[in-house]
Amino acid sequence: MSDEAKNQSTDANATPVVVKKYANRRLYNTESSTYITLDSLAEMVREGRDFVVYDAKTGEDITRSVLTQIIVEEEGKGTAMLPTGFLRQLIGFYGNSLQGLVPGYLEQAMESFASQQEQMRTAMQATMGNFFPFRVEDVSRQNMQMMERAMGMFAPFLQAGGAVQHGAPAPATEAEEMEKLRAELAAAKAELAAAKKTK
Repeated sequence: MSDEAKNQSTDANATPVVVKKYANRRLYNTESSTYITLDSLAEMVREGRDFVVYDAKTGEDITRSVLTQIIVEEEGKGTAMLPTGFLRQLIGFYGNSLQGLVPGYLEQAMESFASQQEQMRTAMQATMGNFFPFRVEDVSRQNMQMMERAMGMFAPFLQAGGAVQHGAPAPATEAEEMEKLRAELAAAKAELAAAKKTK
């Protein structure tokens, strides 16, 4: 096995950094033996570094709530990324019987989004260099809009009390929304294929 392959294997199996959160809300990185901030954790996420956060007193895994705090902090810095409509739709699924389907759907959608963005960036840099950096952002915006519309397709199943409308007829716009999503996906694939051909 080559040194490069060994390094990749080591990186893939790297154990997550353990962070402890104390009652005074301070975060302690047990790997570096230093106190860190939410910004430090956000930077670790961007670098692809995995970590878990435990409550120092109870030992409970609180990673999810800390990641949510990071998102709230980032959104509060003036560069909001999550549209209001998307947040409202997401909140609407809490307590609903479809709640269990949403995490898997969102995770898959974000993985697909990240993959498309990276492929587009690579293809464009290979063909045009950095002359048109705005194209990636345009694709990102379109993907977010597609995600919002896809989340909206769950809306017919929601009622005020959080119950599902069993057997309720789907609105006519659902088929139209699906057709729009298919068309946009096909256009994105065609654009990506064209960029690869000119490589």
